[in-house]
Amino acid sequence: ASGAYLRLINRWKLEECHPSGCLIDLCLQMGIIMVLKQTWNNFMELGYPLIQNWWTRRRLRREHGQKAKDGFPQWERDYNLQPMNVYGLFDEYLEMILQFGFTTIFVAAFPLAPLLALLNNIIEIRLDAYKFVTQWRRPLPSQAKDIGIWYGILEGIGILSVITNAFVIAVTSDFIPRLVYAYKYGPCAGQGRAGQRCMMGYVNASLSVFRVADFEKKSEPTTNGSEMFGDAVKFCRYRDYREPPVSADPYSYTLQFWHVLAARLAFIIVFEHLVFAIKTLIAYLIPDLPKDLRDRMRREKYLIQEMMYEAELERLQKEKNERKRRKERNGHHEEWP
Repeated sequence: ASGAYLRLINRWKLEECHPSGCLIDLCLQMGIIMVLKQTWNNFMELGYPLIQNWWTRRRLRREHGQKAKDGFPQWERDYNLQPMNVYGLFDEYLEMILQFGFTTIFVAAFPLAPLLALLNNIIEIRLDAYKFVTQWRRPLPSQAKDIGIWYGILEGIGILSVITNAFVIAVTSDFIPRLVYAYKYGPCAGQGRAGQRCMMGYVNASLSVFRVADFEKKSEPTTNGSEMFGDAVKFCRYRDYREPPVSADPYSYTLQFWHVLAARLAFIIVFEHLVFAIKTLIAYLIPDLPKDLRDRMRREKYLIQEMMYEAELERLQKEKNERKRRKERNGHHEEWP
């Protein structure tokens, strides 16, 4: 219906975005996540073992005296530190994955996120080093070929972020409707060029007309505006591409709306293909392994094969000598029955 709001169970009106768009809300949330939440996480990561170790030292002083800890051997001092959580490394990876996701998926709404992520990671490297060396027991080492499933998760987030940012730029930015107007509807329509003069009348073309009398009963304005403008306000303008109320199909989408929508979808396809092409090119130009490391790995493989070949040759030589000696012994016994 014309002038109808989105309502829950046809009763409560849903809170909608400000006319300037929803990105300001997302920007504020990203600022809170990237500044306050990361600062609090770093504080808790270091503060929790610090408090636990302080409590342990306090208990030891109460049980063994003030200077008892100085007489402990090093292994016992290390044992009194906090054990590393079973999922300690998992939590560290998860923190980086969440940070990477927020930073890349919503970077169009909060362009300062990568810088804040870099500063946080520089600080966290030093805090983690201090925590591993002074607050935690030495963890048991284990071999790992790579970071495992986390690499696939990072790849998936990277692909999702490109698509998401393409949609955010296409839907929220104003340059696509401006281009459509300049080349199709403005003074320069059909001329194959666009300049500053070609944008004359764009604001008027981007606003539709709404008749105040068409408001639904629950949303009627409390005043008709006569005390402010002198006369009652009968029409108002809003950002959209819809037919006027006097047309045969009032408030339906105009042809310009579909042109703008098609241009947005075309931009999304071109943008994500271009970004993925550049990403593939960079991945091809920068190998996963440096050339000198790859050569060293090949030489190591060659040396191992050579050692295995020499060991096999030595084993065969020993077997041959053993058979020869056995044969000589058997022949000697035949000569002396």
